[in-house]
Amino acid sequence: MIPSKVKVAGIDYEVHEVDGILERFNTLGQINYHKGIIELDSSLCQTRKEQTFVHELLHACFKEAGYGEGDEEMIDRVSAVLYQVLKDNHICFGVHS
Repeated sequence: MIPSKVKVAGIDYEVHEVDGILERFNTLGQINYHKGIIELDSSLCQTRKEQTFVHELLHACFKEAGYGEGDEEMIDRVSAVLYQVLKDNHICFGVHS
């Protein structure tokens, strides 16, 4: 499940599914640090949206940690592996009752 909001280093980011990102920008998702928005192309299948969310989330982590946006190739590689590890191991941190 992709959250509608995520907090990174105290900064709130809204997550939106948007039509046409792939066609307009030739990318599956994008992040706007100043507005606190992560956008995912709405035409993607669910697993690709999830993987793209993790990719954009890593950009936010690097930015908020003071490393800039991070090297795109490194973000691509790490986000693909991180997504697989989280998904295949059913790792979810949340409120437990």
